[in-house]
Amino acid sequence: MQRVCFLLKVRPDRLDEYRTRHAAVWPDMLDALTAAGWHNYSLFLREDGLLVGYLETPDFAAAQAAIASTEVNARWQKSMAGFFEQLDGRNPDEAMTPLTEVFHLA
Repeated sequence: MQRVCFLLKVRPDRLDEYRTRHAAVWPDMLDALTAAGWHNYSLFLREDGLLVGYLETPDFAAAQAAIASTEVNARWQKSMAGFFEQLDGRNPDEAMTPLTEVFHLA
């Protein structure tokens, strides 16, 4: 199982709304993530907008491709794009760049 960690930056003026949206993620989006191989997926948000994401998956590239092919993900990404800084025209899920793991205690 691959462990994947990534960073994004949420606009400071949208933090409360970002939290609200993630307290009620669409059920069909949750189902699509699971079906696409996203497991043990967590998001952590710092008060300055730093967002840390973590997930486990057998194959991150395959999991990204699988979720990207769903209609619900297209809708979700479109609805969430305005929350982030520095996307450079990409969807939030396309801007996720995994960090390199340098230590793991099992």
